[in-house]
Amino acid sequence: MSLFRTSGMRWLDQGAAIAILLSCTFAQSPDSPPTSTPPSTATSSVPVGRPVELTPDASGTVPPEQIRALLQQAEEKDLENDKRQRDYTYVERQVEHKLDGNGNVKKSEVRTSEILEIYGEGVERLIAKDDKPLSAEEAKKEDDKIQKIIDKRKRESEEDRRKRLEKEEKAREEDRKFVLEVADAFNFRLIGPEVLDGRDTWVLEGEPRPGYEPRQRGAKILSKFKGRVWIDRADAQWVKLDLTAIDTISFGVVLARIHKGAHVVVELTRVNDEVWLPKHVQFRLDARVALLKNYREDVEQTFRDYKKFRTETKITVVGEQ
Repeated sequence: MSLFRTSGMRWLDQGAAIAILLSCTFAQSPDSPPTSTPPSTATSSVPVGRPVELTPDASGTVPPEQIRALLQQAEEKDLENDKRQRDYTYVERQVEHKLDGNGNVKKSEVRTSEILEIYGEGVERLIAKDDKPLSAEEAKKEDDKIQKIIDKRKRESEEDRRKRLEKEEKAREEDRKFVLEVADAFNFRLIGPEVLDGRDTWVLEGEPRPGYEPRQRGAKILSKFKGRVWIDRADAQWVKLDLTAIDTISFGVVLARIHKGAHVVVELTRVNDEVWLPKHVQFRLDARVALLKNYREDVEQTFRDYKKFRTETKITVVGEQ
């Protein structure tokens, strides 16, 4: 989800291991035919917005074509969310606990940021540390950062803008190809209906499919996860993910590892009865990068104060008249 454009961005500087884990976490899953069977027409015949009814067998296993149809609608909804999220500003509060080898907290940090949309780009402005307002000097640095982005976009030529947007679209398409494989990589079982925040949802449990052969680069890590997904029955929108790494994941030219047991929960909320946006993210991570640096962290992110962005809104900096 586009959440990863902002709040997830700062995790990229903590090593490829964290980036890969989070990118998997926020992946949505549209239709994709199994590698062992001909393409199914079931997904293309399901209109977006029409609830998909699931008919599991006696063991609770849902037919793959129904899963693909359901996840196709979830993907379409997520594309809508990505566009509509660009119309909102919001506040993100992140609590990060660094853990020792026994899982005890040795250091904590709280960061509160305002997420702005500037020329179509999600930008984070830090507004508090450890629940205390920034100093005047720190606030000015944040304002200067925002102003530089504004100035850069104002000077951007049409050609540069076109190239930038094409690059972004290419990246989204690569992500889409990656997540197309999710319906093939897992066997899904219907756990049952559940009311979540007053809304009816389907609860699906996914286990790696034996013998699955990934087609996209990096998709092999899908077999390292299991979890559950809650999908709103009326909107065909995923509203909660709960994923656990069931094996150690190793990747990269510079060896990085995410250890077994890494756990991620993501929850969305409906805003203004038009869009699903992040509500809560929590993950525990035990990773090692380049066989040198360990990352043992327990992180919780909460999101609030969603406000529709007005095109006439003017972003000012300290000292501007």
